[in-house]
Amino acid sequence: MPLRLRDLPLTLEQDESLLPSLVEKELGLNDGEVHDLRVVRQGIDARKKPRVLRIYTVEFRVKNEAAVWKRTRNHPRLEQVSPQPCYEAQPLALPGRILVVGMGPAGLFAALRLAQYGFSVMLLERGRPVEERVRDVRDFWAGKGLCPESNVQFGEGGAGTFSDGKLTTRVNHPWTRLVLETLVRFGAPADILIQAKPHVGTDRLRLVLIHFRQELLRLGVDIRYQTKLTDVLTHKGHVCGAVLGDGLTAACDALVLAPGHSARDTYEMLASVGVRMQAKPFAVGVRVEHPSERINNIQYGFPTHPRLPAAEYALSYNNPESGRGTYSFCMCPGGEVVVASSEEEGVVVNGMSYLSRSGPFSNSALVVSVRPEDFPGDDCLAGMRFQRELEKKAFLAGGADYNAPAQSLMDFMGQGKPSLPPVSSCRPGIQQVDLEALLPAFVTSELREALPVFQRRMKGFVCPEAVLIGLETRTSAPLRILRGEDGQSLSHPGLYPAGEGAGYAGGIMSAALDGLKVAEYIAQKVKDVHGTV
Repeated sequence: MPLRLRDLPLTLEQDESLLPSLVEKELGLNDGEVHDLRVVRQGIDARKKPRVLRIYTVEFRVKNEAAVWKRTRNHPRLEQVSPQPCYEAQPLALPGRILVVGMGPAGLFAALRLAQYGFSVMLLERGRPVEERVRDVRDFWAGKGLCPESNVQFGEGGAGTFSDGKLTTRVNHPWTRLVLETLVRFGAPADILIQAKPHVGTDRLRLVLIHFRQELLRLGVDIRYQTKLTDVLTHKGHVCGAVLGDGLTAACDALVLAPGHSARDTYEMLASVGVRMQAKPFAVGVRVEHPSERINNIQYGFPTHPRLPAAEYALSYNNPESGRGTYSFCMCPGGEVVVASSEEEGVVVNGMSYLSRSGPFSNSALVVSVRPEDFPGDDCLAGMRFQRELEKKAFLAGGADYNAPAQSLMDFMGQGKPSLPPVSSCRPGIQQVDLEALLPAFVTSELREALPVFQRRMKGFVCPEAVLIGLETRTSAPLRILRGEDGQSLSHPGLYPAGEGAGYAGGIMSAALDGLKVAEYIAQKVKDVHGTV
């Protein structure tokens, strides 16, 4: 049985070919005893900068494995490698018809899993295929107008298509490996399988989506683009179909609803037909942008190195008096800030990185937690209205042409002469404003409370080159579509809410996992009645 050893350090100057000898030295083995070594995890340790280390976990074989394991089994970082479980979907008897709404990660992975089980799957997407969607977004950033159904939020791949493509999650789930291997099979770089903080990048995600689509079509999935869900049909209290945007209906045995966090008209429709939902907390704030080399200097102690990626950071502060948290979110090393509007006369920003993360700027959201009691009203849509009001103010402040309102970080803090960095990555552009006039007063106060703390943790974070760009309002869904332990809507059996837009995920990986989870709920229900083929 192979062995796994964690936390092997290499300096930036050392080559990975030294790993076998490091294992042998660590375990007291003779030269040449270690063979078939492979890296299974790689991370970075910059705690003692500028001495930055690369940290490896490796799996390997040794001669006379039983004897070596008996002698070294008490080593705190050594373990035997257990066989990987098989998560292959076995075709079901009489699987039925499933309607999946939304082609973000939750919808895509749900559709894939259900098709593998043999279900007849129709997959709806209100937006356009990714190739057309990319052109629509580029036109928007070039000032040629917003397409409300094909933009940074809507279209094949969901909102994550125009992001950093992070694949990290706080969810410790055995299917994480399955999601990563599926993405690699569809064109993601193989090193996401070993990176401590894997990411794909917006450019490679587009290729992955095309290959994902091809596999769905091969499995017989009926994909309908530019097709919106406009109503839910029920029979004897159970969801039995849907009304589509063209007025046609689609019958189904179950409906997987994975709408994305910006599908506000879908939320309104669900509320109108009595689907149980509740407002939930999220966060709002701004994007902060620095030169990449400054962040590298802060985190690594030097501006760049060929064996290191653009540096990342994660910051958080909990105000003991207000109980609110202020934190960085969706950090994009070597990336850019983009206006990510999906409604006319509204501005919301997001961050995006390419696979190489080689851009001259790095950015992150800096956001403050907001609670349902902050919203205008106590109904389930109140958080959505809160977002929309802020986005309309941002649109007007930016010049009513989809430029983003922006302000020097030093200016926002009241330090130094009023100024704005002459260059920002933001597309389509920025307009200098006083952000205090746009943000809720408590958000401004919390940001100003937290930024000096962040400066102490990352000396140089508050600097003349830093710019704040707003507004960041869609950190997560403003509501949750309530579901039971069997995955079904509490009010509408047969409706399976899934992913970030339903309030059960935050990011590509957790949304994909939730899509698989919902697919398993549906498959298990069929297994219990009819079994497998």
